[in-house]
Amino acid sequence: MVASSKVIRVGPWGGRGGSPWDDGAHRGVRSITVTYGRVLESMQVEYVDRNGRPVLGEKHGGGTGRSLSAKIELDFPYEFVTGVSGWYGAAHGGSPPVVRSLAFATSRGPAHGPFGGADADGVPFAYPMEGGVVVGFAGRSGWHLDALGLYVAALRAETLSDVVQERGLAAYRSFVYGDGGAPRRQDKKKPFEWCYK
Repeated sequence: MVASSKVIRVGPWGGRGGSPWDDGAHRGVRSITVTYGRVLESMQVEYVDRNGRPVLGEKHGGGTGRSLSAKIELDFPYEFVTGVSGWYGAAHGGSPPVVRSLAFATSRGPAHGPFGGADADGVPFAYPMEGGVVVGFAGRSGWHLDALGLYVAALRAETLSDVVQERGLAAYRSFVYGDGGAPRRQDKKKPFEWCYK
């Protein structure tokens, strides 16, 4: 399965502090690194571009020397981010809302997290997806991760065009003619295999 090229943006959840940022939509997510304490302090995501190459996004937010850090590594293309949930609220009494905690669900489950300080004083949010995946993040950040939004896409079966685009003409020849690349009789052609094997 692969993510559709048609994406929608949802969110953001959180406050209006900090500056806006937008990593854009990609083919998928390889890893997510967060730093946190009582709130989410920063986030950095490694994506996969349309050609299958890794793309490291910018680090969004700050952090202190006392921050905890966690890195979620996904087994892309076999594993996808399928949902994000968390809480947002004031970091301290009277301060603007920030993202207080985050958890990430993947196609292999169980959820990673929550990271940060979830409590009943904040506002919960969740975006679980059935048949869809997260392919990018956007939001606001300054000293903390102030707000978080998502780019989501539907999963679809991989097509021959996807294989040729990623793996080149050799993949097409292998599909049509079999493993050796030499023409074979049509009745011995292998059926198309879904996803990556």
